[in-house]
Amino acid sequence: HSHTVPHAMDAQNLEKVRRDFVAAARRALAAGFEVLELHMAHGYLLHSFLSPISNQRTDEYGGSLENRMRLPLEITAAVRAVWPEDLPLWVRISATDWVRGGWDLEQSVVLSKALKDRSVDVIDCSSGGMTPDAVIPAGPGFQTPFASAIRQEVGIPTVAVGLITEAMQAEHILVTEQADAVALARELLRNPYWPLHAARELGVELAWPVQYDRAKARP
Repeated sequence: HSHTVPHAMDAQNLEKVRRDFVAAARRALAAGFEVLELHMAHGYLLHSFLSPISNQRTDEYGGSLENRMRLPLEITAAVRAVWPEDLPLWVRISATDWVRGGWDLEQSVVLSKALKDRSVDVIDCSSGGMTPDAVIPAGPGFQTPFASAIRQEVGIPTVAVGLITEAMQAEHILVTEQADAVALARELLRNPYWPLHAARELGVELAWPVQYDRAKARP
């Protein structure tokens, strides 16, 4: 009950956020990063503009889908203008809020088409995070169908993420062309050497870090 009640951003706030995103992109480039991802998922600021659950604005940034997408698309265009064309720009979305009347796959397809038009290279397909009462059918690969649908309908590379833990599971997603890449989070926290074990399981030869080469299983 002690959380600060958010207020609607005015024109000055919106302009500051746009400038801040551009400044962050410039810093990332200067630091040597070669991939940049804009976060439009999980209840964060840009997702809060996209979702009709959280966006209660009555100006040009609220109401219709076009209006709710306006700030995220403005920021995407501004960041793309300073991020080199030959370096990938990803966008992570929550493909659905898992709540009736909230953000959903249909709107995600429209957004992804608009992002593609603004030279975004990859859509990273997660879900949820907007509201605590969402009923999420979490299970192995439960978000992969979102990556597959957006890949097919929009014609843009996608990333599958969410309870992908096994090497063959990840490989199956790729070889069946449900997604172009697989992202792992919690499984890498549990096992930072997951890629090495997955490579061995799939019969791929990888160079191990020199410090750990003695632990590598020999044929």
